[in-house]
Amino acid sequence: MASQRGFTLVEIVAAVTLAALLIGLAVPQGLSFYQSMQFRSGVRETLALLNAARYAAVTKGRAQDVEISPESNWVRFGDDNVSFDDDVEIAVNSAKEVNRGRLGIIRFYPDGGSSGGGLEIRRRENPPIQVNVDWLVGRVRLQSENEDA
Repeated sequence: MASQRGFTLVEIVAAVTLAALLIGLAVPQGLSFYQSMQFRSGVRETLALLNAARYAAVTKGRAQDVEISPESNWVRFGDDNVSFDDDVEIAVNSAKEVNRGRLGIIRFYPDGGSSGGGLEIRRRENPPIQVNVDWLVGRVRLQSENEDA
């Protein structure tokens, strides 16, 4: 009698169960990683917008405004806009004199200075990311948690 080769039903069920378990663990981790990448990208784009506004103020010789909407989770300079997901909170610290309604404004001046202020960007329960804009020289920078203000 010839020996039959192949997999038993038990082996196939075990392999399918193991594959389903691995996929079930990998998909949520992949989604979390993707959302984290989007958040970091949004922070980098926000820094780029602020620096672009500073550069434009100096090169064009007139003040440039960056608008921040804490309610709608976006930052805008001219036609460029950075939007954050609903699980992100934005707080803005800006000069009252330049704000418009519910929008926070950070203004950059032709001499390189700014109205000063900054943003606090927080995703869920993670520590906030601080973006500071120096009023005297208009320098834009991230402030780490370990660094004093």
